[in-house]
Amino acid sequence: MSTEARIKLRELRNARAAAERRRTKRVRLAASGGGLIIVGLLAAIVISLINAASDDSSPAARSGKAPAIATAGGALALGNAAAPVKLEVYLDYMCPYCGRFEQANSGELDKLVADGTVRLELYPLAFLDRASSGAKYSTRAANAVAAVADRAPDKVLALNAALFANQPEEGSRGLSDDEIATLARNAGVPANVVDDFTARGFEPWIATSTQAVFDKGISGTPTVKINGKVFEGDLYTAGPLTAAVTAAKGQ
Repeated sequence: MSTEARIKLRELRNARAAAERRRTKRVRLAASGGGLIIVGLLAAIVISLINAASDDSSPAARSGKAPAIATAGGALALGNAAAPVKLEVYLDYMCPYCGRFEQANSGELDKLVADGTVRLELYPLAFLDRASSGAKYSTRAANAVAAVADRAPDKVLALNAALFANQPEEGSRGLSDDEIATLARNAGVPANVVDDFTARGFEPWIATSTQAVFDKGISGTPTVKINGKVFEGDLYTAGPLTAAVTAAKGQ
């Protein structure tokens, strides 16, 4: 083989070797790139899950903080958990019929809770926000009661009674925030709890609880249940409800 032929053969071998090295490098880069893509996808999934967990628009976040004595169903639970009678009362602080119910029955109910006969589950609702000329009185009053339930639960019934004793006319703007605060202070609610009213921290919980009550078929206030059954008797005269509670205690 001539010298020139040997040179050409060597150049051909070198060219083939260089091409093979380039091909191998491309394969390695492709494999590495695939790994980077997988890692990137995994990172994106993790970030998405973290964002979903912290997203304030999730249903759990929208429901807001619940008062310390709240039940899963949206009630404020008062009295002995082991009481023989569970009494559920669904009310709205703008509802005039709720005011009549309170006037007729509050004294007896307070006694029944105090002596351990009744476990009272109070549902402060916002059915009638539309009836306060845009002032959202039902929500504001219920928020105040929820704030008291959270930090001074022994004053809930006193504030409940004060709100109904000073109930505004349906269709009005309702009591102002300052007027609600004054009623609460006069009912014995500590000043630092009253100061929390204007933060309106329980309004999301009130909204969620109100919707949950709608969803389970409660369509008006007041509604009263004794051990899970709707009380069909007279709600606006003292005596019939107490008699029904006493009868339920003996069953």
